[in-house]
Amino acid sequence: MNRRQFLKTGTTAAAAGAAISLPINTIQATDSPAAKTAAGASKTSAILARYTAEDHRRRLTRIGICTQKIRQCLRKHLITDYLPAQCVYNMGEYPSRKPWEPGEYDEQELDRLKDHGIQLIHVMDEWNDRYGLFGGNKLTAVNPEGFRRFVAMVHKRGMKILAYASSGYFAGHDPDYRKEWSRPGDAIGGWWDLPRCSPASPGWRAYFLPRMVQILEDYELDGLYNDWGYVPNAAKRIQEPAQDEMVAFKETPQYDGAMTDLLYLIYSEVKRRGGIYKMHADRTNEPLTGGLKVYDYLWVGENVENADGLRNATKNHTPYVVPCIQGTSAKVEGESEHFLHSIPYMQFPLLQGGRPLTGERAVILIPRLPGVQEKGFYRKAWEYYQAHPNGPYIYGGWDPIPPNGGMRPAHARWLKQYLPLVEDGTWAYLEIADSDLFATPLPKDCVASAFANRDLHLVLANYGQSPQQVETADAYVPVDDLAAAPAKRWQLPKRSLRILRYSV
Repeated sequence: MNRRQFLKTGTTAAAAGAAISLPINTIQATDSPAAKTAAGASKTSAILARYTAEDHRRRLTRIGICTQKIRQCLRKHLITDYLPAQCVYNMGEYPSRKPWEPGEYDEQELDRLKDHGIQLIHVMDEWNDRYGLFGGNKLTAVNPEGFRRFVAMVHKRGMKILAYASSGYFAGHDPDYRKEWSRPGDAIGGWWDLPRCSPASPGWRAYFLPRMVQILEDYELDGLYNDWGYVPNAAKRIQEPAQDEMVAFKETPQYDGAMTDLLYLIYSEVKRRGGIYKMHADRTNEPLTGGLKVYDYLWVGENVENADGLRNATKNHTPYVVPCIQGTSAKVEGESEHFLHSIPYMQFPLLQGGRPLTGERAVILIPRLPGVQEKGFYRKAWEYYQAHPNGPYIYGGWDPIPPNGGMRPAHARWLKQYLPLVEDGTWAYLEIADSDLFATPLPKDCVASAFANRDLHLVLANYGQSPQQVETADAYVPVDDLAAAPAKRWQLPKRSLRILRYSV
């Protein structure tokens, strides 16, 4: 049975990334997530297939240490089916004078990303023909055969791939668009020309949902990425409903009823096929669904101006969170800050990769939008590229201008340290508040989290502007120097992070 036919048949509803997530003193009955069986899905995890009795004994011993010594923490979480190493891949410019075409550069870049440790690729809006320049639309590929080749290139390297498919944004200039799907004036205008379509519009649902499914049918993807244009009920500035909108749910500032219903329908279909569903909304938003799970991964960080604020707002979001500090909005003190803000909270930053982003899309004429050109990030990126044709390059819309050349090596270095912390079967204890793990109280502005599997890891973070010392009750070794002598005293410079491994 080939991959496409397999995906069409569907699978038992699986739950990629589903896990037990509860306050440390709470006990809940939770069904274990079913193993995904669709083509491209993860193979059976090591804990189920390869752990020996000694491995299980070692794991349970370390979990027992945490159970005995940690009395209170922000969140306790059992990690399963988690792919933290994610890259948003720039396929090329769009709009463009001719369709992008995958080639030798992409072969080499995908090899680099595989060697880097990347597990999941997702492609942004440039994969589709949003402006209809080549006979398609926002839900079809610019180059269908080229896109299929690219998907095959990703799969050949054992990585997964998701494609952009927004459940909210559509092109206002598209002949298929109907104004009655949107609240009056609820749109991103100008070059983007993206009205938000109401999740309560039957017409929008009838148009979007079968075409979304067709994306999965046509391109043998591992799932979808939804830039959903989310505006919570509490933040809606436009109160006039869409002409084609039905009020079927109780909408409150704490619960987005129609949005929850639509997202869960989509999520269930992706999971039925054994796929992955990733979502994104700007700032620190997460969907207000009353606890209903509607995603596997949530990308946060767009338009956030303060990295500390991003951390504090998202540290207790439903897992799994993929932070990406937008380089043109938030200023950081160095590339390591991306990891300081994420790793202690079981998060790992999104990497920008793929083809260099030239910004030429800002100066391409669009027949459906005569006289309209992009005047923001992409225009600045085009000006930067003209001045730096040989690099260093920008790779995505969240990169700073000029780019930080140290980000990619830092991402690989920290990823190597992070992956052992989040193996399947790891219990994570985030932001420990009361425990016997330390000989002295944690200093002000310092945070500690523990990750227990066959090894017990301790993550120490200093968010303050002064150096601090942390003293552990037991001896550990730093994971970046496992040959070092075990120690109990750890120096933390200002705004720094250390990952330790229990030495017994």
